Amino acid sequence: MPEWPGWEPIIIASAVMVVALVVAVALRLFAKRLTAHAEDTRWTWDDLAARLLYDLALPLAVLGGGWLAANALPLHHGTMVATGRVLTAATVLVVSLALARLVAGIIASVALIRQGTAANVTIFTNISKVLVLGVGVLVMLQSLGVSITPLLGALGVGGLAVALALQDTLANLFAGVHVLASRTMEPGDYIKLSSGQEGYVVDINWRNTSIRTLSDNIEVIPNATFSKTILTNYHRPAQDMSLLFQASCAYDADLDHVEKVVIEVGHEVMAEVEGGVKDAEPLVRFHTFDDSRIHFTVILRTVEFGDQFRIKHEFVKRLHRRFRLEGIEMPPPTRKILLPDSRPQPPSDARPHLTD
Repeated sequence: MPEWPGWEPIIIASAVMVVALVVAVALRLFAKRLTAHAEDTRWTWDDLAARLLYDLALPLAVLGGGWLAANALPLHHGTMVATGRVLTAATVLVVSLALARLVAGIIASVALIRQGTAANVTIFTNISKVLVLGVGVLVMLQSLGVSITPLLGALGVGGLAVALALQDTLANLFAGVHVLASRTMEPGDYIKLSSGQEGYVVDINWRNTSIRTLSDNIEVIPNATFSKTILTNYHRPAQDMSLLFQASCAYDADLDHVEKVVIEVGHEVMAEVEGGVKDAEPLVRFHTFDDSRIHFTVILRTVEFGDQFRIKHEFVKRLHRRFRLEGIEMPPPTRKILLPDSRPQPPSDARPHLTD
């Protein structure tokens, strides 16, 4: 019968665990205050560092205290080895989870810096989380004494079967990565597909792309669709764009005077209405002789796609008011119909009568 080791090792191990818990709680409170302070700054990296400390403080302190407490007890060699492996595996798992969140935060911060406040690309953050957690699980299994070489071989064979079964999902995944890598579109861009869908890109994840229409509805489009359709990006190569406005005037109008008035109204709208490019030069191009009027196109500039509606609204009101003040007419469509001569004609069989 084994000899009782006494209460001293148990008391020491208990004291170590108590100290570890106190240290863990203190570190967690410190990390919480540090996180709150970091959120008040404009620098992003201190937020990530404080969040990492907050995630690791409590579990690592407890796991470290457990290891010291286990060493304080007179445990059997096999038990110590098993305890060490379990604690090591738990530590690897905790660190992997924290690093996955850190890497995802770094990627999100870089996307925010590059694309502005509209950036919300979850495809890269999700891929980074899966990669970091996958490596962490392999290291954890290795620390538990599980050989990962056969596992990697099984994953290779199983991965081929999964790839065949998930062709559509993988097609969407790689299409999304290609779209982002080629910078065909990014969150915040206004796009239009040849199939009719259009709106602002909200998010690109591993399977689909979400766009917000002008009516504030969300449309979800599979990523593979973008490789099979014609896409128009109204934010490429630049966000500002030309706005073509069609108008007309009467035939007897002075075209030079009409052009001058339209350009003045265009300058006024560009300078005073939100969304107009202030240094843009409005252009007028006469192009068509219609049945009752002359058509022309006015070319304005807007800061981005969504501003065109406000610009059109103000331009129509101000141009209509200015035309009335200047006496410039915009006649409605008219057509002159010429009827044949309706005078009575002699009958075709009328013949002169002979008299004696």
